[in-house]
Amino acid sequence: MIRWLLGPIGLCLAAAQALAADPVTIGVGYLGVAGTRSTLSLVEQPAENDGTAGAKLAIEDNNTTGKFLGQRFTLEERRVKEGEDPVQAATALAEHNGFIIADLPADALLKVADALRDRGTLLFNAGAIDERLREADCRANVIHTAPTRSMLADALGQYLVWKKWSRWLLVVGSHDQDKLYADALRRAATRFGAKIVQERSFEDTGGARRTDSGVTLIQRQMPVFTQQAPAYDVLVAADESEVFAAYLPYRTWDPRPVAGSAGLVPRSWDAAQDQWGATQMQNRFMKLNARRMTALDMQAWTAVRMIGEATSRTNSGDVKKVTDFIKGPNFEVAAFKGTRLTLRDWNLQLRQPILLVDGRMVVSVSPQEGFLHQVSELDTLGYDRPESKCKLK
Repeated sequence: MIRWLLGPIGLCLAAAQALAADPVTIGVGYLGVAGTRSTLSLVEQPAENDGTAGAKLAIEDNNTTGKFLGQRFTLEERRVKEGEDPVQAATALAEHNGFIIADLPADALLKVADALRDRGTLLFNAGAIDERLREADCRANVIHTAPTRSMLADALGQYLVWKKWSRWLLVVGSHDQDKLYADALRRAATRFGAKIVQERSFEDTGGARRTDSGVTLIQRQMPVFTQQAPAYDVLVAADESEVFAAYLPYRTWDPRPVAGSAGLVPRSWDAAQDQWGATQMQNRFMKLNARRMTALDMQAWTAVRMIGEATSRTNSGDVKKVTDFIKGPNFEVAAFKGTRLTLRDWNLQLRQPILLVDGRMVVSVSPQEGFLHQVSELDTLGYDRPESKCKLK
């Protein structure tokens, strides 16, 4: 009986000592790009605090636990304007923060990672979905909470095949990122047994996106653009640059569903997500920010929560100890997605389910039933270990 009582008493004493002592400050930086990118839909314009709002919510969550462990988390934000050096901004953040959440283009992220490698700073890529950051250009000091294009494409591909919509009409935009997404969709089709019956290209000719006669012109142009296609089940659009895909639903020549960059869209998170306790998360976010939570918000939230989980488990704010634990076999983090998320040790990509959404509801969640894997069903999304070209350095 005495031995049993000592356990709770010892824990209480440890907690009291932690509260009495000065808390250990764990600094987290957020490095993003200044300004917002305009989208076709007026109701989906990104907020100025897109990403940072999620990080701030996670800081609050971390501090709720941290006050009992003698830990205090802070967030410092920097936004890089056009023409400014991201390395300089990152170096300034690294002076007081051992961890940095980055929402940067791939090239800028690599420059920052290489510049901070010898400092021991751990970066979390919350924004860039480029495959090469986890493959040929992977870095040992960059953990990825953003999914890859192949993860998004595989999540969509699994559902379309599960629905037996195996004949795809693929429409690809003219920008580089559109073509990269198209590559991922082609891979998904091959991987899961779908057939691309035809590919079409949509050229971005510039000009105003919104004019007084816009709806009339689009209503006439889109049916013509999609007519005379071979028999297909679903039109899949690769349009990351947001030039045309949003105009496709309900305007195709044949009455067919649209997926990819419009219609049924794969995302790491959506404001409609209400399963696995997500409603309380959505409500807290709305109360703090008077807007809905985006995928970028969630990817930043997850990164900060990974730091909080590792610091509480190691009872340390030391960057190396925390980094080693996150990369180790015992790390996992909860993120309102129905399963604990873990890290792929070969390329430091966070395993995660992908939501399939239509703008109002979550239609499904991938991996789909029946897509099996010898290690984790989540590894059916994206490049698996045998396919990886990553050599962490």
